[in-house]
Amino acid sequence: MLRPSSVEAIDYLIVGHIALDITPQGLRLGGTAAYSALTAQALGQRVGLVTSWGADDQIGLLLERGLQILGIPAERTTIFENIATPRGRIQRIESIAQPLTLDAIPAEWRNAPLVHLAPIAQEIEPAIASEFPDSMVLATVQGWLRQWDAAGHISPAGWRDNFPALGKKGVIVMSEEDVQHDEAVIAAMAVEAHHLVVTCGASGARVFIAGEHYQIAAPSIVEVDATGAGDIFSAAYAIQYQRTQDPLEAAVFANRLAADSVTRCGLASIPIE
Repeated sequence: MLRPSSVEAIDYLIVGHIALDITPQGLRLGGTAAYSALTAQALGQRVGLVTSWGADDQIGLLLERGLQILGIPAERTTIFENIATPRGRIQRIESIAQPLTLDAIPAEWRNAPLVHLAPIAQEIEPAIASEFPDSMVLATVQGWLRQWDAAGHISPAGWRDNFPALGKKGVIVMSEEDVQHDEAVIAAMAVEAHHLVVTCGASGARVFIAGEHYQIAAPSIVEVDATGAGDIFSAAYAIQYQRTQDPLEAAVFANRLAADSVTRCGLASIPIE
């Protein structure tokens, strides 16, 4: 296990697999944990990342940026292939790293003011969301909303059994793409969740909170690469909401950072400190 030489106090705990994405240019570091952790760091947070990966040198890109990382060794890193088609993106998962349990999280980090659960491949049990009573918990739930067959082809999973009960202080963030743009599913989730944020790409985001629904437009911008934009949005939203307790202000702030991010490629899309 890779563990920081000294476990220091953090403001922002993120739990989830980093990933490698198969691209025409080769493997590229990705995953919500990577993009959100670096965004939180750029926004002044002391970040602790609990993750798992294989024998890949890509993790060095995160270590070089000074993140505190606790890593569980795996035979292989979680690897995705994203295939663009006229009908939308097709995803395939090639390999999966080790599960992430509560026991993997240092006791010193379990009371971080902000906890971000960031599953991408069912690597975290949804029930872990209830284990941080003194923290604000945000869950980006895409990894609980997907399943895959023996060949790794990804399809939507039933959401009710994989939807964490976060209580009145928890925030759930997802993309409308995560539920195949199914408005009936989004409406049902909004009833179940006290605070749900749905990102809508260039259209911005929708915030459902305490039975109210708000549409927040995104700035108009020329897109170069949208990879990681939703992850940048999630971290920015969590931090700004914690600071202000204003979901609409948080959505405006997160939209702005996410829109700016699509003008750059890869990890260069992280907000500039």
